[in-house]
Amino acid sequence: TKRIHNRLHGASGDGGPLGRTERDHYEAILAATEAQLVRYVGPQDIVVLHDPQTLGLAPALAARGRRVVWRCHVGTDASNEATDEAWAFLDPYLASCDAFVFSRASYAPAAVPGDRLWVIPPSIDPLSAKNRELPAPDVAAVLRRIGLHDGPAPERAPFVRGDGSAAEVRRHATVLGGEPLPAGMPLVVQVSRWDHLKDMAGVLAGFATGVLGRAEAALALVGPAVGEVADDPESAVVLGECTAAWRALPAAARARIRLVSLPMDDVEENAAMVNAVQRSAAVVVQKSLAEGFGLTVAEAMWKARPVVASAVGGIVDQVAPGTGILLDDPADLDAFADAVAGVLATPDRGAAMGRRAHGHVRDGFLGDRHLMRYGRLLETLAGS
Repeated sequence: TKRIHNRLHGASGDGGPLGRTERDHYEAILAATEAQLVRYVGPQDIVVLHDPQTLGLAPALAARGRRVVWRCHVGTDASNEATDEAWAFLDPYLASCDAFVFSRASYAPAAVPGDRLWVIPPSIDPLSAKNRELPAPDVAAVLRRIGLHDGPAPERAPFVRGDGSAAEVRRHATVLGGEPLPAGMPLVVQVSRWDHLKDMAGVLAGFATGVLGRAEAALALVGPAVGEVADDPESAVVLGECTAAWRALPAAARARIRLVSLPMDDVEENAAMVNAVQRSAAVVVQKSLAEGFGLTVAEAMWKARPVVASAVGGIVDQVAPGTGILLDDPADLDAFADAVAGVLATPDRGAAMGRRAHGHVRDGFLGDRHLMRYGRLLETLAGS
């Protein structure tokens, strides 16, 4: 499914096939899932399937008379040989769906009928551990606890779970780069998977060659601990490439850059770590080469952080004029460095950008809007 994911983004990924062997494996795995799932699905239920991992369940559910919605979070505006191959693999399952949800209309293939297409962008939950307000002392405590910032070990690093209960960050991150960073130094952050399409290596190179020397700042590339995201087999390779690139830098550059792998044992504790890292940032970047939507952008904007991001996919829909900086060419490291250094050099401008960004996300990308859009979809299907 990671192979399909990459190709829906227009990238070849590992270059492996999507043939009969892969289809047989895909359908065998889903057949076992379907046998468990149907026990919980009633005759009047509407089943919402998410992403390529689940689409193959649609024929079996439809055969039992269930209505099926397929939600695809990934895609690209322009098709190529890679996207055509992915859609050819998925095409046999599409006819069994009663409705389709895409983040952007341009992501839907020609096989999706227009009268069954719903465009519903994703949203963030402001009360989740990742997005809930986190007081500055707690941000500082979490960053010291995980080992990113210097200072005495905190007695407590509190956060609030999604159900409102109190909890603490107890685990440490794996931080490559030596000693913790000075807490008062402006921090540039990218939070994403260790995925080639997120271009963590490009962020590292652009910061090292174009931002250092122009701004007193540090960079943290933050991702999940390798091996703890089951559907992302490339993560170890990407982290290894970033590690090799970091080791090849001059000592002065290495001293300002940290590669941070966050534990995933407790998903909400991980989310609280991400919350603290984003809230500590002077600039949040998302220099993706391709992106289905990139909700980490909205998460940073909700926290009133200035964002520098690639003008690809759904990122374009999130960053309105005055709420962040969009890079026309994600591979242009000079433009990336100029944008980041410019925000660092004008903190008042960055703060104003962040305030506008917060308002923009509040008005368009919170869960209430998302719920209303899904409510209209489900009401339509229930009445059909």
